[in-house]
Amino acid sequence: MNATSLTPPVAVIGAGTMGIGIAQVAAAAGHPVALYDIDRPAAERAYETLSRRLMRRVDAGKADRDASERLLARIRIAGALTELADSALVIEAVAEKLAIKQNLFRELEEICPADTLFASNTSSLSITAIAAALRHPQRMAGMHFFNPAPLMQLVEIVDGLETSAQTRERLNRLALQWGKRPVHCRSTPGFIVNRVARPFYAETLRALEEQIADAATLDAVLRDAGGFAMGPLQLTDLIGQDVNFAVTQSVFHAFFNDTRFTPSLVQQERVAAGHLGRKSGRGFYRYGDDADAPQASYAAAAHAGPLARVTLHGDWSPLADFAALLTENAASVKQPGQTSPLATIDDVTFMLTNGQSASQVAENTGTPVVLFDLSADYRRADTLVISCAAQNNPQDNAKVIQFLQSLGKRVITLPDYPGLLVMRTVAMLVNEALDVVNKGIASAADTDNAMRFGVNYPRGPLAWGQALGWKHILATLENLQRFYQEERYRPLPLLRRYAAGHALPPSGAES
Repeated sequence: MNATSLTPPVAVIGAGTMGIGIAQVAAAAGHPVALYDIDRPAAERAYETLSRRLMRRVDAGKADRDASERLLARIRIAGALTELADSALVIEAVAEKLAIKQNLFRELEEICPADTLFASNTSSLSITAIAAALRHPQRMAGMHFFNPAPLMQLVEIVDGLETSAQTRERLNRLALQWGKRPVHCRSTPGFIVNRVARPFYAETLRALEEQIADAATLDAVLRDAGGFAMGPLQLTDLIGQDVNFAVTQSVFHAFFNDTRFTPSLVQQERVAAGHLGRKSGRGFYRYGDDADAPQASYAAAAHAGPLARVTLHGDWSPLADFAALLTENAASVKQPGQTSPLATIDDVTFMLTNGQSASQVAENTGTPVVLFDLSADYRRADTLVISCAAQNNPQDNAKVIQFLQSLGKRVITLPDYPGLLVMRTVAMLVNEALDVVNKGIASAADTDNAMRFGVNYPRGPLAWGQALGWKHILATLENLQRFYQEERYRPLPLLRRYAAGHALPPSGAES
């Protein structure tokens, strides 16, 4: 690729959703784009669909007609691979089959000059393995876009074992020219996003399997209380249950069946039944004009007498926004100290879950206990999630619910589930993100930015872990591991190191 030319020819192979999206991104940046698909009519249909979509935006006043027409004019349908010979970059977005990708790049190596870059949009296959088919594997890297490619900012630039620094830097510059946010990682199962994100789905799928709550309520916990853009079950319906399940299986097998990545039986059942989500009209939810949107289950309005007195004990700095919200009540006072954050609502112990059940904490403290779940922003969240110890009397629980409702919050009461749902999910995300850093797969900054801009997490896992404190994350996982007696929740080495006092340097991720 000529370093002085900002718009060299680009080829995209595969005219599916990702392929046509990548072609649109390149054309929007001014590149002549050759779009090739082994099924030429499929490429023509993809182009026509893109044209209609862009013109609808023009008609709605959301896009400029001349700019849209110029973009479309830059894309041509190629009838054969030989027509891609002048491309400075070839990006493939074909079927996720290693042999298909290897054979494709073998052919391209015979057609394209030595300085043509090769990139794969694979989300699950090894870049090293794909490049092994080439005589010059150093020209090959991953360039993993996220759907929809024209809108999503993130691009993972993935090094295979033989990828050259020059290839990586040229792709990085190109991604920046395309208005994207590149992050770098080594080739590893799932790269950054699809590896670190597995617990986001897995913990909610497990809660559903254990009948902790219905799908709508579990999604509300992560979305409305936790601060994630979508609930995990909503999101898997959007992605496609078959696609999400296949990625989980791929990562699970690639890590030699490590239980951290164990696929879900309840998701497998959906796939077996053809309940694939939006595309099939039914997944964890039903879709269609006659489908009623399921509602989460919230606690009824509680009436427990006069408003409770709230006292905060210990260091609430990790939860400063929640402390401020709680102490706005006139009956609230603070008793600062060096201990972990804890509150009493009258005589009820009120604390952030640490992976123990509320009943365990009540047994240890000899008090009524209500645990609350984690949130990215307690003030802005319209929902709070709690669980109550079995030892509590109904008045204890009603007192806490009434107080939280007085703050303008809806309350979801889960069964006495260790770690509740957001906290255990975030603890697992932090653990996995730290393993990515520990093994040199990606930097802390790129890992956090990948999760924020690739899947729209409210905070990067490492930033979240650092804010909460590594000891709290460690305690949560250790308590879950003791409860389940499963290796799935084992804390990984870097988490143990940081919890022992090795501070993580600032990640550099954007907040």
